[in-house]
Amino acid sequence: MAKKGKGSCGSAGPLVVGSKVKALIKANKAKMAGDFIDALNCRVGCIVSSAVKRAQSNKRTTVRPGDL
Repeated sequence: MAKKGKGSCGSAGPLVVGSKVKALIKANKAKMAGDFIDALNCRVGCIVSSAVKRAQSNKRTTVRPGDL
């Protein structure tokens, strides 16, 4: 398992639904490593944090799809 707090994810808790991700992977006839959800959660946290920073740098408080 990945260590919690490792790196600068910007995530305080779970952001993805593990069972839904696992089902999607299984539907594509693949397997999932035990620490995949932690890594995905961290990646999503980084993406959201970057989108917020982009919105703020454009003097907006609303995060839009274009900020991704």
